Amino acid sequence: MTRAITFEVTHVCKQSGARTGLLHTPHGTVETPMFMPVGTAATVKFISPEELYDMGAGVILANTYHCWLRPGEDVVAAAGGLHKFMNYKNPMLTDCGGFQVFSLADRRKIKEEGVTFKSHLDGSTLFLSPEKSIEIQNKLGADMIMSFDECPPYPATYQYMEDSVNRTLRWAERGLKAHKRVGEQGLFGIVQGGEFEDLRRHSAESLVAMGQFEGYAIGGTSVGETKETMYKMIDYSVKHLPYEEVRYLMGVGSTDALLEGILRNVDMFDCVLPTRIARHGTLMSSQGRISIKKQEYEYDFGPLDPECDCYTCKNYSRAYLRHLFRCNEGLGSRLLSIHNLRFLIRLMEEARQAIKEDRFLDFKNEFFARHNLNSIDSRGF
Repeated sequence: MTRAITFEVTHVCKQSGARTGLLHTPHGTVETPMFMPVGTAATVKFISPEELYDMGAGVILANTYHCWLRPGEDVVAAAGGLHKFMNYKNPMLTDCGGFQVFSLADRRKIKEEGVTFKSHLDGSTLFLSPEKSIEIQNKLGADMIMSFDECPPYPATYQYMEDSVNRTLRWAERGLKAHKRVGEQGLFGIVQGGEFEDLRRHSAESLVAMGQFEGYAIGGTSVGETKETMYKMIDYSVKHLPYEEVRYLMGVGSTDALLEGILRNVDMFDCVLPTRIARHGTLMSSQGRISIKKQEYEYDFGPLDPECDCYTCKNYSRAYLRHLFRCNEGLGSRLLSIHNLRFLIRLMEEARQAIKEDRFLDFKNEFFARHNLNSIDSRGF
């Protein structure tokens, strides 16, 4: 099989077993573990590509469902693909639309053929199948694309989850057959199975046996379960995946979960969390979570985070950021989003360095102690 992407493990931490790696893609090589900003509608909200480069972003995401509705995959294809359409030069990944099977639960019907949706924009009826998802993603042109799956709710009965996993596996086989850009776009399989160890194993082993996926994602997490349950879901999945292939934990962005995922040999993470909470005035910082709307910052002319090297922290005060937020100024959302994204990207840089120096467990434990986190029930920040 001609591959679009390749992955190599570059160092394994002697203290923890965590790993660093290099992910080679058609649009460049990126270091792992890494956090990927989410650009739902072919843009990371309020952030320019140049700002993404400056903050050290590598891979960013676009959402298949949203790009399908607006502007449409044919428009993007005519522009030369997502990279040219949005002027982003680094690697990109598109999801499959399967999360909308979960998030639009009151608007969809799942059948063997695929999923019937009601558009969240105008209520029109839409149909998304494994073949259609791959067709859209082929036209969007990202370096990495995802197999169409159902993201089941939590909790779910064993019978529901078993039926869902088996259908998702059949969809994975159909997606592999539909993939027209092998060698140009790397297709990932998605492990499902909820909290059930045997179903996670069945899902992972079945995907690996298909022999054509270039990476593997762990899906169905961060959908309402406890952190303890999430970490079990990860454990149940990764131990049945090839060590030499890249692993991607979908939709996870809290600091504690990122570090716990790295400890479990996950290489890629994404989440809307940092930009979403920024738009509501909540910031990640070396001192923990900050709510910029608080009156205590009215006369605070110091940086948002004195330990941060982002554009926002180097140029603007807490007092000014509070003012922008209270006035609902767009610049405020931009600056706060830049900070939160850089905070997580820098956390990944520090984690990689700790792995290379064989001290990742110390790094993780020091971070948890500093921020009063624990491994199983903290909310992170």
